[in-house]
Amino acid sequence: MATIGIADVCEDSTADDAPTINISNDDEHDEEERDNVEDDDEEEEDEDCEITPLENRRIFERNDSGTSFSSLISQNSVNTKPIQGPRYKLINEGDIPICKLNHTRTIVSKIMNSRYLRRWEVHKIYLDKTEICSATPTGMMDSSVLYSSIEDVHIVSRWNAGQKFCIRITIPDGSLLMQVCNNAHNSYLRDQWLHSILWKRHMYKYEKILKSARRPEVLLKEIKNMIDVSLTTNIQDASIYQFPLDLVSDLLQQNLDFITRVAHENIIVALAPLLENNHPTQEICDFFSKHCKNSPRSSIVIELFTPVVTRILKHNTDFGKFPRMRGFVQEYILALNCQNDGFNVVQNFIRCMHGPALVCPHPRVLPNLVAVCLAAVYSSFEDKKLAMQNNTLIQSFDQQEWEKRLRLYVGMLTTMSTFEDWRHILGSLLQPIPFPNDAIVDETFTSKMKDVMHNIASDSHCDVHSTILGIREGKEGWFHLYIPGSIGCDDEGELWGVMLKTLIHCCGRRKKFLQGLNKMLGPVMLLALRENEAAMEVLCAMLEMDVVENNDMKMQIVTTLQSTSTGKRLYAQLCDRQIALRELQQKGGPKKLTLPSKSTDADLAKMLSSGSFGNLECLSLAFTHVTSACADDLIKLPSLRYLNLWSTQFGDNGLQLISEYLQKLQVLNLCETPVTDKGLVCLSSLKNLRKLNLNSTSLSALTFEGLKEKLPALQECDVRYTDAW
Repeated sequence: MATIGIADVCEDSTADDAPTINISNDDEHDEEERDNVEDDDEEEEDEDCEITPLENRRIFERNDSGTSFSSLISQNSVNTKPIQGPRYKLINEGDIPICKLNHTRTIVSKIMNSRYLRRWEVHKIYLDKTEICSATPTGMMDSSVLYSSIEDVHIVSRWNAGQKFCIRITIPDGSLLMQVCNNAHNSYLRDQWLHSILWKRHMYKYEKILKSARRPEVLLKEIKNMIDVSLTTNIQDASIYQFPLDLVSDLLQQNLDFITRVAHENIIVALAPLLENNHPTQEICDFFSKHCKNSPRSSIVIELFTPVVTRILKHNTDFGKFPRMRGFVQEYILALNCQNDGFNVVQNFIRCMHGPALVCPHPRVLPNLVAVCLAAVYSSFEDKKLAMQNNTLIQSFDQQEWEKRLRLYVGMLTTMSTFEDWRHILGSLLQPIPFPNDAIVDETFTSKMKDVMHNIASDSHCDVHSTILGIREGKEGWFHLYIPGSIGCDDEGELWGVMLKTLIHCCGRRKKFLQGLNKMLGPVMLLALRENEAAMEVLCAMLEMDVVENNDMKMQIVTTLQSTSTGKRLYAQLCDRQIALRELQQKGGPKKLTLPSKSTDADLAKMLSSGSFGNLECLSLAFTHVTSACADDLIKLPSLRYLNLWSTQFGDNGLQLISEYLQKLQVLNLCETPVTDKGLVCLSSLKNLRKLNLNSTSLSALTFEGLKEKLPALQECDVRYTDAW
């Protein structure tokens, strides 16, 4: 049996009957080569020679075009066996003693190759891509050993009394002995070098074979053989799976023209095992995208692409670097939408990505899904714009198909917004309105986005529903987009009313927010006339906090409230509160007040409702159980200059409120309170503040520097046990 060399395989790979590739020599040649290494000494002839055999490559049969998917999987998937023995890290270089033997059949050569006359040289050996070479190409390593010239690689153990371990590399003109280690108990390094050389040799061989293949069946067979080697090798390294993927990527770029549909599917099936723990390359993503476009209802989409897409969404960190990977995910989702259940399949996929728990365990899933949807929406409107500008393209533009795609990706955002743990991140990602202007003025888009905004606006958590506002001052948000009379409003203000209700019952009950509504008084009064209670509450709050400067406008607000029964009731309650406030703020009462420890918000409210506190300048609530809710009572104390909240549960919401009203405050103690930078930044509006205690809070150094710049009267600030300390 003659050994088939690399050149022969490359030359014959286009033949109808491609030969099996053997990477080990036949028995006759092996026996002849071993005889050349043995010494004339009879003692050495009796020593054992342990040789590690190498497996032959499998030959996969060709599939006909009528093959079913189940048989396609069984016939084309790589039949890997469990890896036997230890795993080794790929080694690329090392200092190795080298001995080169020549195999000529002469007495002189036999004498020179005997054990006692062998000469060893230490070389810095590199396992390069195509050859084994030395850092100092002299002596026995004056010329590199090409992988294509290697006939066999095996282990030779116990070949002398020193119990030295060697790897023998057989080449046409002799053998190369590599003495890897001297310790008989450390065979790991020897085997690491052996498997690394074998791996490098395999990959060189398959790269040469595959780049010369020009027939789909030959290409497919050798791809599967290469993947089989990758899955069964004892080497454990990232490059073991990445190299075949990169090589297949290059091949697909070069050979897409002659790859048939059946071969297309077979290659996908063959690649599946490699993609279980690796991302597909950009070229493979294009290859997969093409299959999703051409065969969206193929079983391969569900069976093989789903794990790949799942891994991408869980682990990808930047689609900006891998746009074709994002394109593949988009095409995969479009293919899911083409299944029998249509959008229900897509919804189920998103639910599976989230998982059954209340909190998704994979933080990258949502940002990646949103990135896919945003890119798809941009792409859809760009395609439509180009079609409208080109008379040739407009004839082929399918408006119904375009709207179907748009509804799909916006529907995905709606599904994501149903998960409570995702709403905050989703709202933050959508807060800048990251869509093209064409989308904002499109009725289909704004109508479908209402469900997303409704879910976000209805959330009771402040950090969630606040994302419907502009991302910064002067920047409009979704709240402005759906205001009655605007382009996005097609429901007579129903969604905007929901937004108003959530905001006015939480973070919207602030002077700053209500002052901004002065520009929207028309729509607010319109909803109030239509008996929207949230709009009536907003009008009452604007009157109570005196944010409407125009007296005529105040009278118009009162008239609007008096026009409905609910408005009359709310206005009457406002009047009662104003009367009670005047009584509270009348001159009189104590100048200092200290509540007992363990007092609550209700106790403070009851205390302040007992008489006049217009003279109260110093209030101590230290070590009580008051929370941010007591801020509604604190802001009614116009003369307050000293406020002690040491070791209370007074938080950011309360701090934001008192910063708007208690402008005379000079001393504030927030030691050991749960306030954070979110509330502390609001203290910059208290220009008269002289002493501030932030000991043991969540103050950051950046916020502290900002406060020092914006509080000119600040003389003393305790920041011990904070990040600013």
